[in-house]
Amino acid sequence: MSAPDWTAVVPVKRLSAAKSRLRGAVPAAWHEGLALAMVRDTVTAIAACEQVGEVVVVTDDPAAAAAVAALGARVVGDVGGGLNGALRHGADVVVGPGRRRAALAGDLPALRPDELGAALLAAGDTRAFVVDAAGSGTVLLTAGRGSALDPRFGAGSAAAHAASGATALGGDWPGLRQDVDTAADLRTVLELGAGDHTCALLRDLGLAGCGSSRVPAGPPR
Repeated sequence: MSAPDWTAVVPVKRLSAAKSRLRGAVPAAWHEGLALAMVRDTVTAIAACEQVGEVVVVTDDPAAAAAVAALGARVVGDVGGGLNGALRHGADVVVGPGRRRAALAGDLPALRPDELGAALLAAGDTRAFVVDAAGSGTVLLTAGRGSALDPRFGAGSAAAHAASGATALGGDWPGLRQDVDTAADLRTVLELGAGDHTCALLRDLGLAGCGSSRVPAGPPR
């Protein structure tokens, strides 16, 4: 059994601005609730990973802050600079280089603790990343002791992280790799088996439950 010597850092933007490409998957009044449910499932899975000793969430959203604090996460405010600025602040300033740090997307509702644990063990004390299911994004970026996280999230982040010297990890981790940007992504995580919060919200709406794919296609893209 590995010691819980990793700190996970999860950035969460204001829910009113979150997941714009996912709009239409649920009624508009429930959109923020869906975004929050996915954050709660993600943080729950991370906290259950035996390699993770602490979860730090960087956010200025009051509802998200309260929800993740109730799950045991430490909440720090967003100092600006977008997603990468939030991650640099959380990983390299708040946590610091004395610990191994893992930056994760906050929209991984099908994440399994053992998948994350396997990825962290594979990363070891190196700067490494996991490519998303689409093949161009990043769902996990790690930094070993004494090194900066140096996040390059955004369009084409997988290529950007590789170009910056990070090592791509090649494990079979479907729940870790499947982030949710579109209604199609949401259908996929339901088929993989989403967490309790996401499934409960969709069941309450009468749209779908885990193992189901009855989620509307959403607006044209």
